[in-house]
Amino acid sequence: MAYSGFAHQVLLFYALAVNTLCYVLFALDKGYSQRGEKRIPERTLFTAALLGGALGGILAMYQFRHKTRHRSFKYGLPIILVLQLVLIVYYFAGF
Repeated sequence: MAYSGFAHQVLLFYALAVNTLCYVLFALDKGYSQRGEKRIPERTLFTAALLGGALGGILAMYQFRHKTRHRSFKYGLPIILVLQLVLIVYYFAGF
């Protein structure tokens, strides 16, 4: 199945947007935690990752040293990323 260049551009834009959003959410949550303010729920962070932002979440998690001790994030985000990569390969291979 052939996909148009437009579809690829839309997917690329979506991936950039959702990964940026996930990265920013992790960064904000780190700042909130340092200041003792109300936090972003873990469910929200995971939802952003599940919607395609796992890579952004992983990058922020290690850059800001945030949630790295939480097993659910330490192992969950890489598992989500691998599943997303499998879906991308599946999509572009045209299975």
